[in-house]
Amino acid sequence: MYEDKTLVCKDCGKEFVFTAGEQEFYAEKGFTNEPQRCKECRDKRKHAPREYHDAVCASCGKACKVPFAPSGDRPVYCSECFAKMQEEQA
Repeated sequence: MYEDKTLVCKDCGKEFVFTAGEQEFYAEKGFTNEPQRCKECRDKRKHAPREYHDAVCASCGKACKVPFAPSGDRPVYCSECFAKMQEEQA
């Protein structure tokens, strides 16, 4: 059903093979997008130090650091408030 596909890495521009087995795994997991990076670039991103950004919690007003750049159009929560929200939804 699946056949190996050659894709181009969006970071380094190198070609890599998206194997039939990987495609089957993606389908089983419900993933709809093909990988955009080769294994080397995925590994590099995975092990790169994370950059944190200053923010103010929308719930308690405490200063915090988050692993994404807040855009201002959505609320940002400190880890304690975020955990409380997750518990309430469960």
